[in-house]
Amino acid sequence: MTDPTSGTARTASVRGWGRALMRRLPLAGTLLGLALGTWLVATNDLGAIADAFGRVGALGLTAIVLLRVLILLLCGVAWGQTVRGLVGLGRAGSGAFLILRFVREGINVLLPVASVGGDVVGGRLLTFWGATGALAAASIMVDMLFQAGTQAAFALLGVGLLLQVSGEAAHALAIWVLRALAVTALLLAAFLAAQRSPGVRAAARRALAWGRRTLRGGGTDPAPGGGVYDALDAVWAPGRSGHLAASVLLHLAAWLIGAVEIGIALACIGNHSVGVAEILIIEALSQAIKSAAFPVPSGLGVQEGGFVLLGGLFGIDAGTALALSLVKRVPDVVLGLPALILWQMIEARRGTILPPQG
Repeated sequence: MTDPTSGTARTASVRGWGRALMRRLPLAGTLLGLALGTWLVATNDLGAIADAFGRVGALGLTAIVLLRVLILLLCGVAWGQTVRGLVGLGRAGSGAFLILRFVREGINVLLPVASVGGDVVGGRLLTFWGATGALAAASIMVDMLFQAGTQAAFALLGVGLLLQVSGEAAHALAIWVLRALAVTALLLAAFLAAQRSPGVRAAARRALAWGRRTLRGGGTDPAPGGGVYDALDAVWAPGRSGHLAASVLLHLAAWLIGAVEIGIALACIGNHSVGVAEILIIEALSQAIKSAAFPVPSGLGVQEGGFVLLGGLFGIDAGTALALSLVKRVPDVVLGLPALILWQMIEARRGTILPPQG
């Protein structure tokens, strides 16, 4: 006879292993990123890095932080557009989406959460304004799809511009990114199918049911994710194409504005030899490289390596390239720390945001 306790023990073992992996993966990514970043700084001229960073100055850094504020505001409006006018939002108006977009960003760039934890928290916090959990989850799923899809389009623009640059290194990098974008396109198509295809939904329901039974140690879940799928149907309804198109365009604008940060920094440093096309290439592909290393929180070390690699194609020395990466991280800290404080304030004031239902 089969020992009934053996199945329970195996389930507990799988559950424990899965939780341990989820805890350790971001930590391992953080340590790896810090090691890479430290190596890059240690093997280059620290004085040159400090000099280039210092030349950006307080005025330049302020302008870059304000640009990042604009970018996050655009992303917040884009998120809100995905569910604008739908039933189930409660009192979650434009202000809630703007506030929570900053919180999402702060968590993703400052905490070891593998660059997606902030999105999960943002969806949960949206329910504090009365939005249903299903609609909040659907809004996050669609917003992440649009954000990743527009980033892929932006990276494709960067590849197109890079192919116009002469040199074997530029050509080899362009081919590598094209291959990565091909994989990304497949993943995005699968993510879209998971939201819209009935067949994929049925498979996802079965997978969710199996996963929940495994992690919970038994029990049944007759219709996992059903409410989320209904909410996704509402989001993707044919009459809402205008709102969805607006969300996509806002995300595209946000990616493009990010290149202005590099332009400001280079102008302050005194490097006027890099043109608009080169700046777009550096921004588009550095963001793509950073996103490809999503298990590493905020792309620690990876972003710096990407700047050194891309800067070298256009005559930017390693010290200046590392300084550019550090400049891009200033808004992460300046805006991220208040965002984390705001997150805790929202958690503490949940009762005043969403009064108990009587």
